[in-house]
Amino acid sequence: MPLRFSPCGNRRSAELLSIRGTEVNYLFICPTKLWFFTHGITMEQESEWVDLGKFLHEQRYENEEKEVLVGSIKIDFIRKGDIVEVHEVKLGKSMEKAHEMQALYYLYYLKKLGIKAKAILHYPKLNETKEITLEGHEEEIKEAIREVEKTKPLPTPPKPVKQRSAKKCAYYELCWI
Repeated sequence: MPLRFSPCGNRRSAELLSIRGTEVNYLFICPTKLWFFTHGITMEQESEWVDLGKFLHEQRYENEEKEVLVGSIKIDFIRKGDIVEVHEVKLGKSMEKAHEMQALYYLYYLKKLGIKAKAILHYPKLNETKEITLEGHEEEIKEAIREVEKTKPLPTPPKPVKQRSAKKCAYYELCWI
């Protein structure tokens, strides 16, 4: 059962951010995937890669409270200390830019609530972590938010682009077969 995080701060500014972190992530993976996902076409339940990622997350971080809900975002887990730490668990680094942008969106979202935080990306298969801070990235996140908001209402999905990662995508058959 997901934990609900109830921060103090400016809830009104966070209400304006109605997109999910997954949407920001998908924007950087493939805008076509973003469009399908935001139109209720979810193929991840069929993906062995998603299942593997969930398994690693559950096994490696079994003592953490998982799926922390904050408004429209769902964070893998949070650690509270002098500064809030947002933790995201990822299978591998092939989509690292998408992972970073998702984490930055979470930090931006929390900042709008009046919460200063940093993010830690976990790559358990590689035994690596990467720390992310919002400093110097706010304009990049604002642009990503604008792009997500432009893509979601399109009447048809953006044309897919062939890339190496497409064959592992849960939406592959919708785009290429």
